[in-house]
Amino acid sequence: MTELARTELARTELARTALPLGVATPDAPARAFADPADMGVARAAALFEHMQPEQAAAQLEPILAAHPASVSGWILMGRVRLALDQMDTALDAANKAIELAPEDPRPLAIASRALTLLGRHDEALSMAYRAIVVEPKNPLWHDRVAWALLAADRQTADAEQAARTAISLDPNEAHYYFTHGMALAALGHVDQARQALATSLRIEPGNPVAKTRLDILNGAAEPVVEKKKRGWKLFGRKDE
Repeated sequence: MTELARTELARTELARTALPLGVATPDAPARAFADPADMGVARAAALFEHMQPEQAAAQLEPILAAHPASVSGWILMGRVRLALDQMDTALDAANKAIELAPEDPRPLAIASRALTLLGRHDEALSMAYRAIVVEPKNPLWHDRVAWALLAADRQTADAEQAARTAISLDPNEAHYYFTHGMALAALGHVDQARQALATSLRIEPGNPVAKTRLDILNGAAEPVVEKKKRGWKLFGRKDE
């Protein structure tokens, strides 16, 4: 897993993906659940949002065994497996959701992220662009394209354009300025990258990932040395 891919996963996974379609919050009225699997998926989603991915996976497994047509369950399982650094099973879950709901962009984006983390960059880009085709006005999918290109270390100018498109669609989201800063830095536009990261921090003060990147550009911190192993703990925890 590249350092850029780890950065995206750490920066975006919980913050940037809403509860799966059809899943209400745990305290919503029972009538909100149209499918018998929905309540269980909602409980698993609550566990995941409280940073308990192992428990979320354990909750989801019997639900999906009993209700294999639960699109929301497979989408959530894909996210959970990404968080657990289980990229192959994350991709399997995303592919099941894509088979069930080919016009839903969320499993396409999950599959794209898993493929990036597996180093399958051409497929990752294809999935990301498919998500944009389905929902062109959603900045999340343009941001995913930007990260897929950055992780592949190719077409960096296109990555910068995708990041700018995400900002134009949602100019109040700190993460998109962060992505733009990363793309500008990759292009060698250091001053502009500093400005983008500073904007990200103004919107979301104290974010440690953006702060570290800005410190690196300012010479106040050393770049992270790429690790040889793929292992990665989400939610800011260090590898043990």
